[in-house]
Amino acid sequence: MSLAIFDLDNTLLSIDSDHAWGEFLLEQGAVDAVAYREANDRFKADYDAGRLDMMAFLEVALKPLADNSMEQLAAWHQQFMASKIEPAILPQAEELIARHRARGDTLLIITATNRFITGPIAERLGIDDLIAVEPELVDGRYTGRVSGVPSFQQGKVTRLEQWLSERDDTLDGAWFYSDSHNDLPLLEQVDHPVAVDPDPALREVAEAKGWKIISLRG
Repeated sequence: MSLAIFDLDNTLLSIDSDHAWGEFLLEQGAVDAVAYREANDRFKADYDAGRLDMMAFLEVALKPLADNSMEQLAAWHQQFMASKIEPAILPQAEELIARHRARGDTLLIITATNRFITGPIAERLGIDDLIAVEPELVDGRYTGRVSGVPSFQQGKVTRLEQWLSERDDTLDGAWFYSDSHNDLPLLEQVDHPVAVDPDPALREVAEAKGWKIISLRG
């Protein structure tokens, strides 16, 4: 029995849920159409290129959480799950999760997308443990600020180390599945790094290091 860690966006899902949430907000008319779309697309390109300014991104990404009531956000998220997330859940990803579950492994999603977006997705996938960017909550409302270390690049290692320490656990025998070169800091920490439909930069590293490369897109 070991730890099976999964990236979420473009790994277990066929899409980037952060970017898709931005597109969903645009469809609802909840954000400025021109400025928000430009920012959403620019930050996605920066992420793909490995040059994302995470704090600048979160300043934009978390603002709609602060600007709307919890009731409105919950209603939107329900629609978002049905229209964007459910069609993007990869059947082979669910099979992979099921294989690890059947082995008795501990399942964990670790993502650079915030918990508001990803909490219900992890629940839908039947994975109880989630490390995500934590939007700050004060008096039952989002503030638009981030709480703690964002789980991005080296921050995923930091947050995972905290999580393991709290559980008195280790990475011995751990698996980590990811599509992105942004996750190289964590991929290099585990015994079983797996590149899943990897971006070109990750594929190059995975091939050079002899890491397993798989596709969940059939």
